[in-house]
Amino acid sequence: MNKHHESTGRAGEQQITLRGPAELADALPYLMGFYPNDSVVMVALHGGRGRFGGRLRLGIPQAPGEWGPVADQLAECLVSGSERREGRPDAIVIFLCQDSPDGSGGRLAMERLRPFAQRLRTACGALDVPVLEALCISDGRYWSYCCPDTRCCPDQGNPLAMPGTTVMAAAAAYAGVHVRGTLRDMEARLQPWRTPAAVTAQEEALDRAGPALIPRLLDERARGEVAAETLRLARTLMDRIEETQPAPPALADAGDDQLIGSDEAAAVILGLQDRETRDKAAAWMEGAEAQAALRLWRTLARRCVGPYGEHAAAPLTLAGWVSWSTGDEPGARVALALALRADPGYTFAQLLHRACNEGLDPEALRRCLREAADEGVSPDARAVEAVMDPAADRGATSLRVRRVRPLPDGGRRRGRAHRRPGAEQVKASPGSPRPWTSAAGRRAREARRYGRRGSRARR
Repeated sequence: MNKHHESTGRAGEQQITLRGPAELADALPYLMGFYPNDSVVMVALHGGRGRFGGRLRLGIPQAPGEWGPVADQLAECLVSGSERREGRPDAIVIFLCQDSPDGSGGRLAMERLRPFAQRLRTACGALDVPVLEALCISDGRYWSYCCPDTRCCPDQGNPLAMPGTTVMAAAAAYAGVHVRGTLRDMEARLQPWRTPAAVTAQEEALDRAGPALIPRLLDERARGEVAAETLRLARTLMDRIEETQPAPPALADAGDDQLIGSDEAAAVILGLQDRETRDKAAAWMEGAEAQAALRLWRTLARRCVGPYGEHAAAPLTLAGWVSWSTGDEPGARVALALALRADPGYTFAQLLHRACNEGLDPEALRRCLREAADEGVSPDARAVEAVMDPAADRGATSLRVRRVRPLPDGGRRRGRAHRRPGAEQVKASPGSPRPWTSAAGRRAREARRYGRRGSRARR
């Protein structure tokens, strides 16, 4: 077993020293705020005693052919992000978390992921940052990829400590740190419905709402009326939700789903695709209304079914923002990651995700939204970007949110360009067929276009 120490606190604060893989494995859910299923987690270490710094999580790619490029990108992101915040890390700890498909034992999962662990170690070494420990956590056991001593790290692995029985668990409880269950559980609260009857009813409601709302949203004069109607209805739904009694998460979600009708949800979902309407809704971020808003955004995200899956980016981003604003960083990261999964080019989610991961204070953005709400106007997109761009405070050139890489086939990349509010252009090759094949798909794509500053319809 590797003999090393990791400290969970900064200098001058109460610190807990972790010794070896067993205590590292036990600390992982407290570092993340949840149990990261099917994930690779990388944590930066600083100083001679290995103080924990920035951390990064990504779902483990299913195809082994993707492991090399993903390893290079993860190592570069963690090191460069740490340099911007706390300085270059002195070492890195890696966790690979994946249970076996049939629960037969984690050893097969550990062996399957061994090449990925090696690629991650190589990628970090190429940046002159050593990997102090690399662990696989599977089926209630852990293995070390770095320790060759079978006396302390046997082939069958070591069992994880019972939850709540370790020093880290006691310290977390004392500090008020709560583990919110598994990543899978947290994502399930935000993912679209799967019950066929409910999915069909909600999709039909969205199909009905589209023809009525989209022409008005494409009309500059009528768009303000739709925004007011959307916000008024959203506020009504929040009041309805706030009147219900508190309940455990699963019961609360089911109750919220019953409180909101399919047509009501469809109207708000489509209305939130307008950037200015979404930004005004983001002002519901504090106090009692924040919790009601969060429950509403979760409910609406679950209603983005079928061809309307990309529409979930708006309510998911709002859910992530409210979570971050109210101090729930793990919940914020999960919601924002799902928003980017729904629409990888959603700028507001990109900015929030980066700001949250880089440890920025959300108060600057809250202040921007408060001022806009007091003046009765929509927040200026450039001001919001400046607030969330850490380079802006230092007078540096703004960092690019997305990296642009050449396409493998030499094709043209679908991009997004800044335009005035409400303007939208869709370029297509002469004679090319329309990119949708059904009325539902056409309405879903049309609803994505209106009122999005800095966007271009993807083909």
